[in-house]
Amino acid sequence: MKTKVFNFIITLVCLFLFASANAQQKTKPDLPSFHIQKDVAIHFVSPEPIQFVDISTNWIVGDIPVDNVLRIKYVDLESKTISDSAAAIITIIGQSFIAQYKMIYNPAPKSVCSHIEVLPEHMNPLEFPKITMSFQKMKDFATQILYKEPNFKNVTNKNLGMTANLNNIFALGDYIFLDLSFKNSTNIKYDIDQVRFKIRDKKITKATNVQDVEVKPTFTLYKNQSFKKSYRNIFVFPKLTFPGNKTFTIQLTEKQISGRVVELDIDYSDLLQADTL
Repeated sequence: MKTKVFNFIITLVCLFLFASANAQQKTKPDLPSFHIQKDVAIHFVSPEPIQFVDISTNWIVGDIPVDNVLRIKYVDLESKTISDSAAAIITIIGQSFIAQYKMIYNPAPKSVCSHIEVLPEHMNPLEFPKITMSFQKMKDFATQILYKEPNFKNVTNKNLGMTANLNNIFALGDYIFLDLSFKNSTNIKYDIDQVRFKIRDKKITKATNVQDVEVKPTFTLYKNQSFKKSYRNIFVFPKLTFPGNKTFTIQLTEKQISGRVVELDIDYSDLLQADTL
């Protein structure tokens, strides 16, 4: 009797799982589909840096030429003939999403889309434990900051016609958003070599071994190479902490052999005045 009851329960469970699987297959939307053919590279453009890619077949190869672009191509396989309408699944994982596409081999399609945007409707949310904010969210918040009035009026420095200003500091989650402006009062265009960020001692004596700690931003809103009169940008850093006897120094340098180098020191007390977004 117990055996019959056990078998009956197992049968019910199997029927339930089978029905659930069928329901999921029926309700799951079809993947976005695109054609691929010989001699045409297809580029997927992601709004975030791509973390991982999976290609379900060996007749498509891919690479990531820049951090937010996946490039794929069809390759001939001597050992295997690819039939018309053969399909493969491309999986793209960003910082906060996963997206999948169906690539259909068609030797002579009427048209091939070689530029594919990874759109919000293609994405399913995904969270990495080490990534608390995606680049897209950083970009959205940094753009909002551009419309805010400067809160810092006196954190500034000048050198040879160049002026550096701290406009705002914002704290959001595990990140600090630094709003900086640079002005050029000369008639000579300024070609940016780099903007560097360092934590260094406020006072340096001759007997002191100076060791600057360079800090690199996690995200930069604009990638300007030069400017004529003004340059404003938002730089995003992980949470910064340093002793009161040190300062956070921003240094703007020019490409040519030039004395037009301007530095701006931000005290820890200024950093503690960070506003919230």
